[in-house]
Amino acid sequence: MRISGVSRTVSYFVLAIGMCLVLAPMYLTLTIAMKTPAETAKNFFALPSGFYMGNFIEVIQKANFFKFLGNSVYVTVVSILLMLLLIPMVSYAISRNFSKRYYKLLYLLVMSGIFVPFQAVMLPIYRHMSNLKMLDQNGLIVMYVTLAFAQGLFLCVGFLKNIPMELDEASKIDGSGVWTTFTRIIYPLMLPIIATVIILNSLWIWNDFQLPLIILNRHPDFWTLPLFIYNFKSEYSSNFNLAFAGFFISMLPIIILYGFTQKYIIGGLTEGALK
Repeated sequence: MRISGVSRTVSYFVLAIGMCLVLAPMYLTLTIAMKTPAETAKNFFALPSGFYMGNFIEVIQKANFFKFLGNSVYVTVVSILLMLLLIPMVSYAISRNFSKRYYKLLYLLVMSGIFVPFQAVMLPIYRHMSNLKMLDQNGLIVMYVTLAFAQGLFLCVGFLKNIPMELDEASKIDGSGVWTTFTRIIYPLMLPIIATVIILNSLWIWNDFQLPLIILNRHPDFWTLPLFIYNFKSEYSSNFNLAFAGFFISMLPIIILYGFTQKYIIGGLTEGALK
């Protein structure tokens, strides 16, 4: 009992430290965004004297914020919809034919992309997309879907291997084709792992800076929020209040999404492992 009590105390202590490390940046971001420049100069870390919203209003009015928000929403939603359609379909085909050499080699080929660092393909990506005349939002979406395939395939194929083949055979006996079996039987069973894939990739796409920098940097009208924040920070580097207001507004949508859906990340992975 004593060992258990000490262990619990240590666990709570470590969790408290982790919570402080996570909340400290959020505290600074929000408090600085709600201060006037005079308050920030007086005490950088103190709480604001009131709920000053002028910085948020100025960011939205001056910087055409909603335009870049719309760009991020468009890129994220279309990318996720394509992943929602393509990754489960390819995963189902591979998992049900894994004993065949072609499908096994295809799986290993896609999975090899996990071991290639992004820095090694930055220049080839830019040159290839430039040759295809796709240095725009649609080209960015294509790259997100392509780069998400390795992780998505790994998770979905592993999940599908735990769904018995007897379901497919019973469906076939009832007269269903492959498409009907997949859409009406298999796909609904995949929803936990699909939710996990969608949430992980939504967080990545919304916060990603490197890929938009490579593909969209020459076209300001197509900038996503991370690119907008980067350039906004450079422009207002002397005004911490405006910069931090921009940071907080850009973080808010994905924080809300993660808060409502975080249970599906662990739930999907756990269900896939224990199914």
